[in-house]
Amino acid sequence: MTPLSILRGVCSSYLMFCLFLVAPVNAESPASDENVAVSAGSAVSLEYTLTLDDQSVLESNVGKEPMTYVQGAHEIVPGLEAALEGMKKGERKHVAVAPMDGYGPIDPRGIQEVKKELIPPGAQKVGAQLQGRSADGSTAFPIVKEVKEDTVVLDFNHPLAGKTLHFDVTVLAVKAGQLPPQP
Repeated sequence: MTPLSILRGVCSSYLMFCLFLVAPVNAESPASDENVAVSAGSAVSLEYTLTLDDQSVLESNVGKEPMTYVQGAHEIVPGLEAALEGMKKGERKHVAVAPMDGYGPIDPRGIQEVKKELIPPGAQKVGAQLQGRSADGSTAFPIVKEVKEDTVVLDFNHPLAGKTLHFDVTVLAVKAGQLPPQP
């Protein structure tokens, strides 16, 4: 036997030994996210289309960049997040989210009438969206609902408040994870 054939034999034995050790580990490790279910802390990638009751499409990322969020981190509307719990990669679902589980009902206190001179002349038209600061310093985006002789009616509610949201979703990927501890 030549030294080269001895070396080949040793390498071959070592390779078989390594495969024997590695194979069981790989068999127990998931090769993909196929069987990982959406649960608290998991990173989820979605393809979705959002419509209203009248079937008008508000938003869709179908064929575009997937939306990714962390389940349980309150990054999406609560009704959709709850409906996605337990889904797996490749699953599709239609989810109807009631206003209470979406952007909330319309709050009558969010509709305010202000003096016309406080609104820029170019924005004094129904449907115009304004940007300003609320009393607590946060940014507000009211929509002009009505223009009267001396006043303008502004709606500070979210534009989707009071609406049922219809999501057609496909789970593209689920990566297991954990939510960080809450302070």
